[in-house]
Amino acid sequence: MAHTPVNHPARPIYRAIGGLTGLYLVAFGVLGLIASAGDDVLAQDDTAVLGQGTNLGFSLLSVLLGGAVLAGTAIGRNVDVLINQGLGYGGLALGLAGLAFIRTQANIFNFSVATVVVVMVVGLVLLMVGMYGKVGTDAEQDAWQKARLVL
Repeated sequence: MAHTPVNHPARPIYRAIGGLTGLYLVAFGVLGLIASAGDDVLAQDDTAVLGQGTNLGFSLLSVLLGGAVLAGTAIGRNVDVLINQGLGYGGLALGLAGLAFIRTQANIFNFSVATVVVVMVVGLVLLMVGMYGKVGTDAEQDAWQKARLVL
């Protein structure tokens, strides 16, 4: 039995939100690569892009993750659901880890509080998009509807 909606009526909107989130990650990463060019990969300095602390390593990671989200959105067929859910949970974990290590030498991605907030919001958005973007057969949709209506 599926625990997430199948063929949700707002699925195209959620898919577009996922694509825009991927575009944001790529844009942030590219701007971060430009701003931190010439620095160490895991530098802990005052480099900031769009009000968020970053370094070369986190900028590169953002470009890769944003590219994965965009590729999943382009492919569709529930590949985007798996990518978005996985990266959503990963984003939440990364945000919590960044918050835990923000004022220590373990802050390898040069996170600031603003970066933690944005990473957590991006993780939640990707998780929401992943949970409402599933495509299935009419039988799967009917089974989900019947399971949903049982009290």
